Amino acid sequence: MADANTTTRKRPGAGAEPASGQELEGLDREQLLGLLYQMLLGRRFEEKCAEGYALGKIGGFCHLYIGQEAVATGALSVLRPDDYVIDAYRDHVQALLKGIPAREIMAELYGRIGGCSKGKGGSMHLFSADHNFMGGWGIVGGQIPLGAGLGWAIKYRGQDRVCLCFMGEAAVNQGAFHESLNMAALWKLPVIFIVENNRFGMGTAWERASSLYDISQKAAAYDMPSMVADGMDVFDMRRTVSEAVARARADKVPTLIEARCYRFMGHSMSDPVSGVYRTKEEVEEAKKKDPIRILIDRLKEAGMLTDEELKALDQKVHAEVEDAAEFAERSPEPEPDELYRDVYAQINEHGRLFFDRKDRVEE
Repeated sequence: MADANTTTRKRPGAGAEPASGQELEGLDREQLLGLLYQMLLGRRFEEKCAEGYALGKIGGFCHLYIGQEAVATGALSVLRPDDYVIDAYRDHVQALLKGIPAREIMAELYGRIGGCSKGKGGSMHLFSADHNFMGGWGIVGGQIPLGAGLGWAIKYRGQDRVCLCFMGEAAVNQGAFHESLNMAALWKLPVIFIVENNRFGMGTAWERASSLYDISQKAAAYDMPSMVADGMDVFDMRRTVSEAVARARADKVPTLIEARCYRFMGHSMSDPVSGVYRTKEEVEEAKKKDPIRILIDRLKEAGMLTDEELKALDQKVHAEVEDAAEFAERSPEPEPDELYRDVYAQINEHGRLFFDRKDRVEE
């Protein structure tokens, strides 16, 4: 991607300069800089996570998203705030883009009470009902039936919301994947299943684990629309997911999307970047398709971004990430009795569902 001294950051509508009328891929300058801002935020946040893990400030498992930023950014850019997102354990960037503050995510990684799951979930279990981000889930494929369940809830309530359900390609070989797709197609649930095919399930190449290389073809068994997207191109992800979202809203039809991408880091922080299952040369070759560099180059070619603007944006992103880390450091550790809160739910005398803490009352 860009060097450390070459960046900028803006969400769509978040203080960017007024659009000049010039567009790229149907987006004006403000929207384009918003996409770049989000991708840079994801990259810098993950780099800070790697630093925190190395210093022992983040414990447990930690799976970084570096190299795959275009998948989440392109996909979530076509959603509404009331749409659902559910993910596997490589979930930091999706949580950021769904609106959970960077402070709360970093505090969660640090295991602090200021985290979005109050320090009890950690890297793999980010969650915020307020932002319709329904988790990070640590069990491979465990989130897929839950994504179908969210689609059922949408249908049952007669809403026009959608659910994006992210997973890695290794989850496709789980029985839960096939059962969920069958039910989603049979019951016409508005779920978009996005397989982030980064080619390696931990250290096993996809072609060694599946008799069928083209994951998108698996949808044919359920008479479900399927699509393949370039997961290193934020615009291709936008186009692909936008079509699937429109179909889900209008016809309540699910879609399987295979986003072909590549992770530049190891499977987790315990896994070296290159090693027994891929070479350093392979990783370096893949980095030539860095999704952030591709977007930067296109913006520069279109006359929508200068080196000075890029540097200013990167500085802004760095400041936000540093602020998140400082907040996490200041946030206290949970008290021991926090372990027993939000575990069970009961129905009170008014017929309302409530949790075992006074400040959590929900219908």
